[in-house]
Amino acid sequence: MSDAARPVDLALYGYFRSSASYRVRIALGLKGLPYDYRAVHLVRNEQQGPAYAALAPSRLVPALCAGDATLTQSLAIIEYLDETHPEPPLLPRDALGRARVRSLALDVACEIHPINNLKVLRYLVHELKVSEDDKLRWIRHWVETGLQAVEQQLAGHPATGRFCHGDTPTMADCTLVPQIFNAQRFGCRLDHVPTVMRVHEACMQLPAFDQAQPGNCPDAE
Repeated sequence: MSDAARPVDLALYGYFRSSASYRVRIALGLKGLPYDYRAVHLVRNEQQGPAYAALAPSRLVPALCAGDATLTQSLAIIEYLDETHPEPPLLPRDALGRARVRSLALDVACEIHPINNLKVLRYLVHELKVSEDDKLRWIRHWVETGLQAVEQQLAGHPATGRFCHGDTPTMADCTLVPQIFNAQRFGCRLDHVPTVMRVHEACMQLPAFDQAQPGNCPDAE
């Protein structure tokens, strides 16, 4: 029996405000896959405990347990879900389309998110003694300039539709929406990215995106 045909129990280790966890929650919702949610409180450093460190040596969330296997890194998890549960697809059928969607997702997941991740912000504050105001300036600079780059790729591109790529959501949308949540949380400017915000609005009209919001998680504070 192939992986796609073999049902497995899914357990998602995550934190309600983690944008990487948020991405996977959206993907699971779009696929209609039930899962057991297991909270890992990052601010309380639960990710540093031996039990979670044994599960995810990077000590990052999310981690997805699929049967006896444990997967880490949100985009790798989403691609696994797409390969094992092909409908609805989160990556286009054509090679150029897949490359574009991956590129858009990586622009957020690799160029914006890591610079503003909790461990980076903690290092800025505790080791480099950056003030709270300067920390916010740091966050806003990288989020605003990073989203501008995404805007330039979306605006006017023939492959951009209702969503980042065409008229059905893809991995790019799963990645973009959590970044907008973070941008709004930190008071980032968003009026310079109208296409990004139009796509975000379209996504939030779908139950999978709405139900995956941080405020709907069991560990929401």
